[in-house]
Amino acid sequence: MEWNLDRKRPIAPQLCEQLCVQIAGGQFPPGCRLPSVRDIALSAGVNPNTVQKSLESLAQEGIVYAERGSGWYVSEGAGAVLVRDEVVRTRTAEYFETMAALGLKPEEIKRIVEEWKV
Repeated sequence: MEWNLDRKRPIAPQLCEQLCVQIAGGQFPPGCRLPSVRDIALSAGVNPNTVQKSLESLAQEGIVYAERGSGWYVSEGAGAVLVRDEVVRTRTAEYFETMAALGLKPEEIKRIVEEWKV
């Protein structure tokens, strides 16, 4: 598993986001056991506590669940839409936080979004 982490942003939400993308992409289908906390921490180069925090956050969203003594698993209900929505919420919150930090008012942000062309 390859991780692309931006050290300027909090790591735990990035781990959540990237795990969600992998789940939505089918790399970890429903019912699949995820790599161990230790394995994820080693491959991502982060503290295991950060990984644990990320997985607990995903568990609160119903995306993963823990089986005591066995590890973390992808929830059966963790469909692509649920996971995609989690990524959208995270990225949108980051965008609005950045715009607010730059001093933009809600009206300005709305105008920018409405002018955006994909």
